[in-house]
Amino acid sequence: MKDYIKKNGLRVGIVVIVVALVVALAASLLGGSAGLLANLSGSVANPVRQAASSVVDWIEGIYGYIYEYDQLVEENNNLRAQLAEAQQEAINAAEYEEENQRLRELLGFAEKHEDFVMESAKITEWTSSNWSSTFTISKGTANATNEIEVGDCVITEYGALVGQIIEVGSTWCTVRTIIDSSIDVGALVGEARSVGMCIGDFALMQEGCLKLTYLAENAQLVEGDVVTTSGKGSYIPSGLIIGYIQSVLSEANGQIIYGVVEPACDLDNLSQVYIITDFTIQE
Repeated sequence: MKDYIKKNGLRVGIVVIVVALVVALAASLLGGSAGLLANLSGSVANPVRQAASSVVDWIEGIYGYIYEYDQLVEENNNLRAQLAEAQQEAINAAEYEEENQRLRELLGFAEKHEDFVMESAKITEWTSSNWSSTFTISKGTANATNEIEVGDCVITEYGALVGQIIEVGSTWCTVRTIIDSSIDVGALVGEARSVGMCIGDFALMQEGCLKLTYLAENAQLVEGDVVTTSGKGSYIPSGLIIGYIQSVLSEANGQIIYGVVEPACDLDNLSQVYIITDFTIQE
């Protein structure tokens, strides 16, 4: 109806005016006598005038409605735009706060490890494979401040081990996470700092965990024990938090004890990571 009035409203108005003019002209030609013809003309003209007036009022009302409707639509669109802008500002503020918190955590961690040379990077893509746990980051040989190599470890801002670099590109790297089935990291566990190995396990990977094994015979595992890196090798420094003992189990023969380790890093909510490109190897 709105589109029809917009397109044909002028034509309807012209028709109404013409009818009114014809009636007025007929009345003037009849003079002032109120004969049969005049009475007949008046009887016909009166309803026509009223109808014409009603149509004009109706048309004006419709035009007023259309004008108000268009104003409401415009106002609604403006409010939607303002709401979207406010929501984006809120998102940006939350991101800035989160980034500031990360930087504060990193600053505290860096002050404790002045020998660490670190490169920050954003996670740009996660793999969708059920057979591995890897992701891609935004730094590579061409856009990193420090040299990145295969084997470099990746951590969170508070020093939790996330994984290791397994492939380096010009503007990207692939990181194998701590729960990947092919990971292996030297580890220390508990207050006794018993030596062992954290390795990936396919079944545990589906649960978001990894396995602590190859322990000494007298090693004691307790649920909740902290598992840290031992520093074995030249790519991962000692003292990084791997995770916590979630449960203590034994192999099928019941002779070998191992621990199920829950990672300290929250892999499901990672967005920013830090690559340790260099550090002092402890003797």
